Amino acid sequence: MKPHDTTHQGDGRTGKFTAKKLRGILLPCTTPFAESGQVVDARALGANIARWNETGIGGYVILGSTGERVHLDERETLEVVNTARACVPEHLAFVVGVGQHGTRQSIAEARRAAGAGADAVLVITPHFYRAQMTPAALADHYESIAAASPVPVVLYNIPQNTGLALSPETVARLSGHGNIVGIKDSSGDMVNFLEMLRLSSDEFAVLTGHASLLYAALSAGAQGAILAAGCVAPEVAVEIARLVGRGEHDAARELQRKFTPLARAVTTRSGIGGLKYALDLRRGYAGGEVRAPLTMPDEATRREIERTLEECRPVARTESETKLAEGAVK
Repeated sequence: MKPHDTTHQGDGRTGKFTAKKLRGILLPCTTPFAESGQVVDARALGANIARWNETGIGGYVILGSTGERVHLDERETLEVVNTARACVPEHLAFVVGVGQHGTRQSIAEARRAAGAGADAVLVITPHFYRAQMTPAALADHYESIAAASPVPVVLYNIPQNTGLALSPETVARLSGHGNIVGIKDSSGDMVNFLEMLRLSSDEFAVLTGHASLLYAALSAGAQGAILAAGCVAPEVAVEIARLVGRGEHDAARELQRKFTPLARAVTTRSGIGGLKYALDLRRGYAGGEVRAPLTMPDEATRREIERTLEECRPVARTESETKLAEGAVK
């Protein structure tokens, strides 16, 4: 792998990449596959990113849970990162998902991601030895990774996948580390989310990973969001964030009402398979198949995804799609 130019990178202490760059809507990309799921479709990934670049987002998370990282081998993960890095403009955040059950292995992954051009790494909580993962053990794990990582660390709290939640107090402790710059909280627990906001350092970005709570999280003071549902309707998520920023709360709440059913359909109810199916419905995007043991949505779920996507259609258009639609009217 050819080393990436890392002059734009840096840790939280140097100020080259800080919590301030984790603003707005970040997309946790899906990984397209070709040949019945046997190979990574790098061309489709690059084309998706080129389209997403037009939508006003703040950046990307590559190889998160949405990217099926656990279904990729080491060669494929490098291919995905290298492909994405070449397509993501330097002004957008480029975060790479890492994290193993061991601290040493997690550090090695963070270093590889940094060498491939990551601005920061999103580190999932270790959870195999769940009973031994006390708040102190988790804090030590993250602090060790942050001390060794060439790029800043973003915590990843997704207890519905790991069975283990980071407490607001642990997050507050870690928020004081110079190379830990934020957290993606996908728990959907708004009480704990508010506590994270209240207790954490001012130099720490608290981002929601739960699309149904986007308006509530932003209104409460979240800096941004990392949303799987944003992959299929980035314009909707970006517009909600813009409206909240302008204080147009009635319009933001109305748009959230349209976004929530779509988010539930393509994430909670159908998982990554539903998200990929929805991407295939959007002109110019490639979704494709998931890798086993994940499955694609059944017929009833597909109809639900089609309906909820159509309800968001007036705003869920790229600039190119809008021009095409206007041209058709003329």
